[in-house]
This record gives sequence, C-alpha cells and structure tokens, in this order.
Amino acid sequence: MVLSQVVSLENIDFIREERHILSGVGLHIQEGEHWVVLGKNGSGKTTILELLTGYQFPSKGTVKVLDNVYGQCDVREVRKRIGYISQSLYEKLTPADTVWEVVATGAFGFLRFYEEIPAGVQEQALDMLSRFKLRHLAFQPLGTLSQGERKKVMLARSLMTKPSVLIMDEPCSGLDLFERERLLEQVNELSGQQMTVIYVTHHIEEIMPMFTHLLLIDQGRIIASGPKKDVLTEENLMKAYQVPVKLEWFGDRPWIKVL
Repeated sequence: MVLSQVVSLENIDFIREERHILSGVGLHIQEGEHWVVLGKNGSGKTTILELLTGYQFPSKGTVKVLDNVYGQCDVREVRKRIGYISQSLYEKLTPADTVWEVVATGAFGFLRFYEEIPAGVQEQALDMLSRFKLRHLAFQPLGTLSQGERKKVMLARSLMTKPSVLIMDEPCSGLDLFERERLLEQVNELSGQQMTVIYVTHHIEEIMPMFTHLLLIDQGRIIASGPKKDVLTEENLMKAYQVPVKLEWFGDRPWIKVL
C-alpha cells in the first residue's frame, strides 16, 4: 500500500536581512508518521513551523501541505485542517475569557467570540475539556489557570476541528517535571487518532514512544532526518549540541547523560 504524503518541504532556503535562517532544508512526512523536530534554540525549528502553517513563505523552495502547494492555494483554507499550539498563539488569547469559550474558538479558528456561541459548539468544548479532565475549570477565566492547565486547554482547543495535522511548538516549555509528564502522556495518546503530529522541542527526553521519525537541525541546516533511532545517535547529538553525551533508551524513550 502506498501511503500519501502529508507534508513536503523541498530545498527550502529562508533568508531575512541577509541572514540564512534555513538552508537547503527538506522534509517529507508520510501518512501514519509522527515527527519530532529537534535542535538548539535558534536552530530554525520554529521557522519550519511558520512555513508549514503559511505564516511565512520561503525565499527559495516549495512548501506542500495536505496536497496544497503554498503560493497556489488559499492558505487560510489549509489552516482549517491544521491544529497549532504555541506560546505566541496563547499570548493572543484573552485571559478574561472563560476556559470553555477559549476551547470553543478552536472550532472556527477565532481568537475570541463577539456573538453568541452555538450550543452544539459549547457542548463539544465541554466534552473536550472532560477528555482532558478539565471540565471543572470550564467556567473559570483562562488567566487563572496554572501553566500545566493552560497547556492542556491549548491542546483541547487545537483538537476541536479534528485536524489532519497537529503542530506543537515546545508545548512543555515552562512546565515542572510533574506537569510535563502529565502533558506528555496525553500527547502520547494522540497516536491512536487519524492525524499526523509534528512536535518541536530542544529537550530529548520529550520524545515519546508515539514518535516514529526525527529531524535534527542546527544553524538552519539538517544534520539528519529519518526513523528516530537512526537519527538519534551520540554522534549526531554531538554535532547538534556540541556537548558529549551518552544516549540510552528506556521504555522506547531516549535519555541522555552529559559526559
């Protein structure tokens, strides 16, 4: 059986003010794969996500998502099939809005409502909060939640449209160990859904068992990409982080020791 291609970045250069942020980047994601984009801060990870969501366009190369070539399609329509979680998106939301309303905005891609919300959408939002064990917070203002609760609200919001692609930009940033592990457990459960997950991080221990493939990037250039255990080697990590490490796998999850 031939699997369809979900994402294709072909020979991408991204240049801003004479700075090469991405150089010759290629990424090809097939249906059924879940990818991690791994690299240091400033390596170009978030720029890749902005290209996939059509908020930036490459200086050179072709971006194709869900059979749509950017520059030849209405990117706004493609975004309706993409769930997106990022700190920058959270900062655009209104802290005074109730949690269920924030989740409900995900059904339309709005940042907030200025008219009555359909009853069916409210019920869907409440059901989604129940799924993430947050129903008891439904009528509290978003700004009163803890960091961990906010992250789960953002995840619930991103799933309201049952997206074909879910993009997560460092979702565990700012979480303590307890909240991080709880969120990662819920991320790992997404493997049973009919969608492709793309997860960006610079923390190796966040690579959960559900992830099948890895793109390792440094200074805008790909060090390696492919099946995660082929890419995630001590040699490649040394190239990406310039720190000698010992890599161990436990429970199909990588852990490192700095030498």
